[in-house]
Amino acid sequence: MATEDKNRATAAAILPLVGGAANVSSIAHCMTRLRLGLHDRSLVQDDALKAVPAVMGVVDDDTYQIVLGPGTVARVTPEFEKLVEEGKAATPAADPAPASGTPLSAAELAAQGAEMKAARKAKNATPFKLFLRKIANIFVPLIPALIGCGIIAGLNGLLVNLEWLPSVTPALAAMASGFMALIAVFVGYNTAKEFGGTPILGGAVAAIIVFPGVANIEAFGQKLSPGQGGVLGALGAAVLAVYVEKWCRRWVPEALDVLVTPTLTVLISGLVTIFGLMYVAGEVSTAIGTFANWLLSNGGAGAGLVLGGFFLPLVMLGLHQALIPIHTTLIEQQGYTVLLPILAMAGAGQVGAAIAVYFRLPRNESIRKTIKSALPAGFLGVGEPLIYGVSLPLGRPFITACVGGAFGGAFVGFFNQLGDAVGSTAIGPSGWALFPLLDGNHGLGATIAIYAGGLVVGYLAGFVATYFFGFSKDLLTEFNVSQEPSATTPAAEAAPVAGTTAAAGPDAPAKEPAGV
Repeated sequence: MATEDKNRATAAAILPLVGGAANVSSIAHCMTRLRLGLHDRSLVQDDALKAVPAVMGVVDDDTYQIVLGPGTVARVTPEFEKLVEEGKAATPAADPAPASGTPLSAAELAAQGAEMKAARKAKNATPFKLFLRKIANIFVPLIPALIGCGIIAGLNGLLVNLEWLPSVTPALAAMASGFMALIAVFVGYNTAKEFGGTPILGGAVAAIIVFPGVANIEAFGQKLSPGQGGVLGALGAAVLAVYVEKWCRRWVPEALDVLVTPTLTVLISGLVTIFGLMYVAGEVSTAIGTFANWLLSNGGAGAGLVLGGFFLPLVMLGLHQALIPIHTTLIEQQGYTVLLPILAMAGAGQVGAAIAVYFRLPRNESIRKTIKSALPAGFLGVGEPLIYGVSLPLGRPFITACVGGAFGGAFVGFFNQLGDAVGSTAIGPSGWALFPLLDGNHGLGATIAIYAGGLVVGYLAGFVATYFFGFSKDLLTEFNVSQEPSATTPAAEAAPVAGTTAAAGPDAPAKEPAGV
């Protein structure tokens, strides 16, 4: 009951700061963020939101996103939805007054961070990036199941290796594998929903891919295999189904629509899937797995350096969403994705850089407070507070943080080249939160040791690069000064650095990834 009260209190604290119930047009959440559609963005009180103890940061994108962390967001969202429903049913309240007072701590830094987020939002509005956002919206809802099944798979593998509980391991294997066996259906359902079709028709067409009976069908001179084409085939099949359905809606008479449209949608899309898409998508999926293994087997440290170093810029540009189907394809084929542990090193570089900033700016109590409150989230893989609140607005520390990620990625990539594959059985978590999902080809102990070594290298390289090269004289002069509010100013009005909480209170939750 106390937990429910806490979640409702968090929701109640957030609602008036986003303009009240009347200003909320849509509510959704991903792994770590409450995503709100808002009628009037100007009614949002950013600084006050960031000061709410449970709020780890905000991101203004196509939706207004409030970072609450894994677990917390799933509990706060239903309470927030109830409050919005209650608010809309009641007499609309007056628009909230804007936050009073001028930000009193790191104001210029906060403004720079806000400008950069606005610029990034504008850049991410291109057709290609909007398409990538649709792809992300298809796969992100699957992440909780991937994580749950991935952890069960890891537990089952450990029990099998230790020869413990042999009567239980088959049941665990079924739990871990059941979702992956049908993931194409879920991808098809979400794809049709995202592209404006009937979700169940997308799922029905995608189900053809995993139907055991396709093994009796020959296409392109060879027998098909159940699951051939995987999630890429399901994606293509569902998109095709949407276009066929929309065509039917335009031309089929209304009296016949309920019978003819779904039949033609499944028939036409199904035939194309069986005799075309399954083979083509299967070849593409195989090529992706082959290339990923070749890249790390031959490129090793160099490939890891590039992947770990450039991942954060990809995130800033919104291009990282293109990697989600690739991760899912690798997990489907090999049981784990070898790319995610390397990309996770980008977060380690951010942590190392933030610690260096903490020591380089001993007089700036505001930034140091921000770093102290955001570091626990950073260790768990939640990068937004450190990126938007510290490294990106400062400029150079963002670059040196990428250097740290590059060195961490090179470390993990080097061991991949030696034959020690380090992978993750799910996507979503990062940092320390990735440990329960690690898998590889040389035992769990070696896999954990290599990943942990990569994190340490990322922390150290990010720290060293930032401490020695992350600040110019002008930057130190500008920011290595006290920015604490004066004694006459109420402490509660002190605004945090953009993208972070003012300080993590005792009720602050453990904080997310990431959905890097």
